[in-house]
Amino acid sequence: MDQFSDDFRAGLVDLMRLRRDVRRFRRTPVEADLLQRCLDTFGLAPSVGLSEPWRICRVTSDAARSHAIDNFKTANADALRGYSGDKAALYASLKLSGMADAPEHLAIFCDDSTPKGAGLGAASMPEMRRYSVVGAIAMMWLTARSLGLGIGWVSILDPERLCRDLEVPADWTLVAYLCLGWPEEESLTPELETRGWETRAPALHIEER
Repeated sequence: MDQFSDDFRAGLVDLMRLRRDVRRFRRTPVEADLLQRCLDTFGLAPSVGLSEPWRICRVTSDAARSHAIDNFKTANADALRGYSGDKAALYASLKLSGMADAPEHLAIFCDDSTPKGAGLGAASMPEMRRYSVVGAIAMMWLTARSLGLGIGWVSILDPERLCRDLEVPADWTLVAYLCLGWPEEESLTPELETRGWETRAPALHIEER
């Protein structure tokens, strides 16, 4: 029996279409209950073998945030050296992190040694645990967007350095460093597209075998 209406399905597609990687935040704090509603999404996410390997670190101290921001700045400078000419100039002009303004910083890890799930589904593909964490993040991202919040995924980082700075267990692997807060503005187009860095593919290419 179909339990979802056409309006619900259309709204879900709109929610996915309106999701953005946000890098420009207002400094307005996020209410504790709204943050919790976002984090509660992890409890609804699927995971390989029901291992639930996600581990969440809320980065709140000035020292920890300073370390993370310095990490980004170093990695960003290294990345810039990988480009030249017009591409380098464009890269240098991009805002690639909202870390300075976002009211919430969340470091999301995968516990690669979790006994939960007894290794089911991960023996031949251990990376499935990390894929499970990514799936949970995607669900939280949509939840945040439905509440008017934005998330920015900071991937220009040295993950080993971040793990040391946050003093997390050795078996935890960084999957995502997320900035969460109220966006300065809403846009229907990814910023990297409006700035001319890249464009979306016109159509999904599917191969058959």
